[in-house]
Amino acid sequence: MTVLNLGSANPWEPVVGYSRIVVRGDTAWISGTTSMVDGAVAHPGDAAAQTRQVLTTIERSLERAGFTLADVVRTRIYVTDIGRWEEVGRVHGEFFGDIRPAATMVEVSALIDPDLLVEIEADAVREPAA
Repeated sequence: MTVLNLGSANPWEPVVGYSRIVVRGDTAWISGTTSMVDGAVAHPGDAAAQTRQVLTTIERSLERAGFTLADVVRTRIYVTDIGRWEEVGRVHGEFFGDIRPAATMVEVSALIDPDLLVEIEADAVREPAA
């Protein structure tokens, strides 16, 4: 079975050696995604806006690979301040309220840039092509 690795404009992918999204068959894995846009943190200090940016990036990555948000079966949410869980959770609900994937939210001590407040990974499985 072929593995498809799709990158983005993120300068860290070739340095670290990872892909934005990896597809094998009807399954896709989306790497940890932050609110970095064109090399800068979008929405510093705003956990909700960063989450919205992250999930929009994930949605576009999925679509590029032939998946949709409805195919997402699991998300992992990393936050630098668990006290802001509700801001992040409400935006996650805007995107996944009807889909309701398995989800985990954990606090981490830091992300790669101190202005980043949220990082999200996602796994997706689509119906096999007929």
